[in-house]
Amino acid sequence: MALFSSLTPVFIAIICVLIGVIMKKTNGEKEKRDTKSKHPSRPWVDEDLKDGTDHPLEEEEGDEEWQGLEENVAHVPFTGERYSETEMIKRSQTFYELLNKRRSVRFLSDEPVPREVIDNVIRTAGTSPSGAHTEPWTFVVVQNPDLKHKIREIVEEEEEINYKKRMGDRWVNDLKRLRTNWIKEYLDTAPYLILIFKQVYGRLPNGKKKTHYYNEISVSIACGILLAALQ
Repeated sequence: MALFSSLTPVFIAIICVLIGVIMKKTNGEKEKRDTKSKHPSRPWVDEDLKDGTDHPLEEEEGDEEWQGLEENVAHVPFTGERYSETEMIKRSQTFYELLNKRRSVRFLSDEPVPREVIDNVIRTAGTSPSGAHTEPWTFVVVQNPDLKHKIREIVEEEEEINYKKRMGDRWVNDLKRLRTNWIKEYLDTAPYLILIFKQVYGRLPNGKKKTHYYNEISVSIACGILLAALQ
C-alpha cells in the first residue's frame, strides 16, 4: 500500500502526459480538417492565376499512366551558333534597343497587316518553354469586324466590373494616372485580334485528362515571346 502511495504521483504525471498527447493529436487532426474545408479568400487576380498543377486529378484519372510521351523519347541535339564577345554584345544591344521601343498603347492604327506576319509571330510564341513540354496554349486570330466588336463588348463589360468592384481604390487610382478605363475602342480598330487561351488540361488518347503542368506560367511566357515577336 505504501509502495502504491509513493508511486501515485508518478502515475498521475504519466496519465497527464498521455492525456496531453491525445488532446494535442486530436486538435491537430481537427485543425487539418478545418484547413482543408476552409479555402482562403484571395483577390480575384490570384484566383485567375490558379494553376491547377497542385490539384490531384479526378479519382478515376489519378493513377500513374502514360501522359502522351513515349517512354524513351529520342534525344534531339541542340544546335546553335556561337558568336564572338564583340558580336554577342552588339546583338544583345541591338535587341535591347528594339524591345525598348515597345509601348503599351491604346490607340492603334487600322492599317492592314499581312496575315503571314501574324502567323509567324504566333509560331514564334509557340517556341516558348512549357511545363513538361505540354504547350498549354491556344492562339485564335480574329479579323471579322462584327466578331471583333462582340469581343470588345464582352471585354468592356468585364472590365467595367473590374474597375467598379474587383480592383480596389488603390489600383483604380494608379490606373487613373495612366488615363485608362474600361473603354477599349482599339479592339474595333486593330486589323487583327489575337486571343490567347490557356489549356488547364489536355486529353489523352483514351479520353482521360492529361495534366498541363504550370499552365498559367507557361502561357504567360508565351505571351511575352509573342509581344517581343510583334515588336
